[in-house]
Amino acid sequence: MKKSVYLVGLACRQVRDDPGRASRLAVRLVARAPFGARLRRSPLVVPKPRDVRRETADLRRLLARPPSPRAPLAGPGGRTVLQFVTNSLPGTNAGYTVRTHRIAQAQREAGLDTHVVTRLGYPLSQGGGDARARVDVDGVPYHRLLPWLPPADPVRAVARSAELAGRLVEELRPAVLHAVSNHLNAAVALELGRRHGLPVVYEVRGFLEDSWLSRDPAHSESDEFYRLTRELETRRMAEADAVVTLGEAMRMEIASRGVPAEKITVVPNGVDETFLEPLPDPGDLRERLGIRGDAPVVGLTSSFYGYEGIDTLIDAAALLRDRGAPVTLLLVGDGPERGALERRAARHGVHAVFTGRVPMGSVRRFHAVLDVFAVPRRADRVCRLVTPLKPIEAMAGGIPVIASDVRALREIVEPGVTGALTVPEDPEAWANCLEDLAYSPERRQKIGQAAREWVRAERTWRAVTDGYRTAYAIT
Repeated sequence: MKKSVYLVGLACRQVRDDPGRASRLAVRLVARAPFGARLRRSPLVVPKPRDVRRETADLRRLLARPPSPRAPLAGPGGRTVLQFVTNSLPGTNAGYTVRTHRIAQAQREAGLDTHVVTRLGYPLSQGGGDARARVDVDGVPYHRLLPWLPPADPVRAVARSAELAGRLVEELRPAVLHAVSNHLNAAVALELGRRHGLPVVYEVRGFLEDSWLSRDPAHSESDEFYRLTRELETRRMAEADAVVTLGEAMRMEIASRGVPAEKITVVPNGVDETFLEPLPDPGDLRERLGIRGDAPVVGLTSSFYGYEGIDTLIDAAALLRDRGAPVTLLLVGDGPERGALERRAARHGVHAVFTGRVPMGSVRRFHAVLDVFAVPRRADRVCRLVTPLKPIEAMAGGIPVIASDVRALREIVEPGVTGALTVPEDPEAWANCLEDLAYSPERRQKIGQAAREWVRAERTWRAVTDGYRTAYAIT
């Protein structure tokens, strides 16, 4: 089914070049597809997570493959950057794709000719029907690598990706190849770098093995999948000419793996300057969300995974209700934990509004409803290391942030100045902190304004992307 949909999508793309042949091919493929597969997003064609045993076998294959010989580095020249990413706008709207897009925009505004390349088969392999080889979004060119069928073997997939992307390298003549998490994107960029004598920068936006560890209590650091993923990611960092990451906690982790400190550059998360403008009027949004009365509104925009700690926030709201200091929770986003969180809120009698995912352009309307933005992340390793984007967007709008007191979040929240920190996974500590800030309008305003000024000075995309020039120069 999924294979037929993928092939139909490619056939439709060929209509522009050879309408007769392509349309005949598409008809044959549809006829052969079970139930007449269609090119719309369907639950039947969205890929399911693969078996961890197969993923582990793939990691072994990738680790067993020796690097190819490297051509001599070409001399410096040109202003073209070729980025390799997993997914992208407009098909996928997430913190990862927003950062990719804003960085590419800021680099282009600064005079670089940045192009973005998505992973092999995307977006058709995800059940999407957009088979265009190139899509321009806000002036940023996104290129797709679309073979007739992506190889199942990961080593062959890297080689096929490098073959297709090699045509772009020859056409665009980039000065640098910039791969973004994960190790597969790095493998493609490194293979191209070796073939064409080009420097490679690997941007580590998270630690894949730690994200996997945090999503199931049955997972362990002794599991082979964890160990091999960590080893492969570390190898890609070592092979790259320079490494970029999001914060000091992440930089220290990378250096602890043996990557030379002088090779690592921090380029933190930032915001588009429009986020610094006054928040829009939410209009009738409060009414439509069922938010009435004078209770402060506390919320977040997030993916609903266990490590985000949203259960702690719900438990804290229940404690506040029992104290006679209720808050309304506005929880914007979706994810595997949403059903359990909705049941938890109902069981505790907490007024919690779950919106599901909202369009990127609507996020600030939801910010305008909030009095406090919460980041109740657990003390998991992934939360201690990786700095999130969403609270910085809220701070840009002048919303005070309360966050769990873990190392990565200390990098963006200065207690008593730009926000507040409290004990992770402790509902009573969260309730105390929320009551102290949510019910103090003057303090909220003062902290929110300081947060906005900090973002304006240090965390716009225009400000942070200067760091890439350092990383590119290292190479």
